[in-house]
Amino acid sequence: MKILITGANGMLAKEVKEKFANGNDITSTDVAELDITNEQGVMDYVTNLKPDLIINCAAYTAVDKAEENFDLADKINGDGPTFLAKAAKANGCKLVHISTDYVFGGDLNLNEVYKEDDEKKPVTAYGITKLHGEKGIQESLDEYYIFRTAWLYGIGGNNFVKTMTKLGTERDELSVVSDQHGSPTYAKDLTEIIYQAVNKKIPYGIYNATNEGYTTWYDFTKEILNEQGINCKVNPVTTEEYIEMMKVTQAKRPFNSQMSKDKLKAQGIDVPEWRDGLRRYLEEAGLEK
Repeated sequence: MKILITGANGMLAKEVKEKFANGNDITSTDVAELDITNEQGVMDYVTNLKPDLIINCAAYTAVDKAEENFDLADKINGDGPTFLAKAAKANGCKLVHISTDYVFGGDLNLNEVYKEDDEKKPVTAYGITKLHGEKGIQESLDEYYIFRTAWLYGIGGNNFVKTMTKLGTERDELSVVSDQHGSPTYAKDLTEIIYQAVNKKIPYGIYNATNEGYTTWYDFTKEILNEQGINCKVNPVTTEEYIEMMKVTQAKRPFNSQMSKDKLKAQGIDVPEWRDGLRRYLEEAGLEK
């Protein structure tokens, strides 16, 4: 299978490239090689390459900066996926795209979880642009997978686990937000979900794709430090208290990012639990006890 992977320098793209490399013809591109916001450029590139599958890992993921740079974020998160979908349609190839929990409002009661078809009402620039991308794909192509993920971390680059590990070894106490709820997701596990879905040829459409189980940033931090034997007191704070304490301006964060994986699991896709994902990440990154 000939596969085009966009956003080649990103954490997820590197995992995807490694996972799909065996037995497939992989072309991975960064923005210098393929600017997904250039409609004609995308069409020409895909027409020339003629891949069987496009996996779009390119995204504008700076949630706070998106508030100030809406046009750029919308070009990358909205127009880019739409152009890729149009090129895929014209050339008879399939598309995998990564979306986010931010397309939901994030204010669901904690005893409930978001299902794929629940109302979309993003409240941030990031969420609005990502929903634009989803809609563009849906309107342009039939053979697509959109995987909504959240709280993603992995081997490449900086991430929450690395940050908390570093701070936990440098400080006696940490204050971490305890009123945002979601599923920490190991990039390797998301990649495995994508791989299974493509190879099992599950029905096309949108799927929630995070690790299983739910927690808070506060409890996630405690687990990160405990797994490494790092002795540091972790104090729970509300989002409001954190913003006041750090003197920062933030885009609104989802109170509830809990998403059901029942649709994925109904197709026989294995979804590991978030603690299991964390332990494997720490081992692979050489950070375990």
